[in-house]
Amino acid sequence: MRAAFYERTGPAREVLQLAELATPEPGTGEVRVRLSTSGVNPSDVKARAGLRSKELPFPRIVPHSDGAGVIDRVGEGVPAARVGERVWVWNAAWKRAYGTAAQYVVLPAGQAVTLPPGVPFDAGACLGIPALTALHAVRMDGGVEGKSVLVTGGAGAVGHYAVQMAKHAGARRVFATVSSDAKAMLALQAGADQVIDYRHDDVAAHVLRLTGNEGVDRVIEVDFAANVHTSLAAVRPEGDIVVYGSGKPEIAVPFFPSILKNVRLRFFIVYNLAAADRAAAVGQLTSWLREGRLQHVVGVRLPLDSIAEAHELVETGHAAGNVVLQIP
Repeated sequence: MRAAFYERTGPAREVLQLAELATPEPGTGEVRVRLSTSGVNPSDVKARAGLRSKELPFPRIVPHSDGAGVIDRVGEGVPAARVGERVWVWNAAWKRAYGTAAQYVVLPAGQAVTLPPGVPFDAGACLGIPALTALHAVRMDGGVEGKSVLVTGGAGAVGHYAVQMAKHAGARRVFATVSSDAKAMLALQAGADQVIDYRHDDVAAHVLRLTGNEGVDRVIEVDFAANVHTSLAAVRPEGDIVVYGSGKPEIAVPFFPSILKNVRLRFFIVYNLAAADRAAAVGQLTSWLREGRLQHVVGVRLPLDSIAEAHELVETGHAAGNVVLQIP
C-alpha cells in the first residue's frame, strides 16, 4: 500500500517519507478500512515535529488519527456484513504505530463508525478530533441549553463545529472570535449570534457589553495560553472555561480573578474521553449527520503525496477550516 511515514521527529519536509508498505491484515475484533481521506490535525503536526517528545514510541509511524473510507475486510468476531460499510475512524494513530496517512488502516471494529449516506468522505475525515472535541466541550457538565457561550477561534476546525453544536444544543446566545472578514462569515453561517474580531476589538469588553456586563456562562477555549486573561474577564461568576488547546505547555493562571469569580476550569483531550462520554458524543454526532444539520469546512484538499505541505499549512494556521489528504 502507498503510505506516508516518519522514523524521526523534525520539520515536515525533512522527516516525512512516502513509500510502498505491506498492506495490513485485520486480527480478531478488527476491521480493515480502505481509506479515501485522512484528516490532518494540530496534534499530528506536533507529534511529528517532536514538540511533545523527541523520542518516537515506535520505530516507524504512519501519522494521523482521523480518516474515512470503506471497510474491505474484517477479522474474526466481526460481522461479515460490515464489509462494504462507509465509515469514519477515530484514534487511529493514538498510541498506535499506523494511522490514516495510507491506503489502508487496521483498527478495532469499534473505532470505525458508520458514516451516514450523503456525508462525503472529506467530511468524515474531520469528525474524530475536530467534531468530537467540539461536541464534548458543548456537552460536558450539563451542556449549554439556555446558556450564553463564547467560542474562541469560531472559524477554526474545532470552533466552527462548536458554534453549530452549541446552537443545536440549545444555547441562548453564541459569540465567536475571529481574525478576518472571511472567518467572520464562516462563524456567522455556522450560527454565531455575534462575531468579534480579536485583532481590533477588546474581546472581553465586547462580550461584557453584549451580556449586560454579566459575562458568558461558558467559554470554549482554543488557546488558553494566549487567551487566559481575556477568557477570565469574559466569563461570568460561577461560569465555565472549557479548555481543549494551548499554544504553550505552561500557563500562568491569575489566581485572584479566578477565585473571586468561582470560575470552573475544565481541561480535556479528545483522545482520552471516557467510554460513556465518547459513546454519547458519537450517538449525537451520528444523529445530526443523518439529519444534515452540520456544516463541514474543508479548507484545503491535497493528495497524499503532498503531506508535507499539508502539515505546514496546519503548523502555520494559514488554512481556514480542516486540512484533508485525498488517498489514491
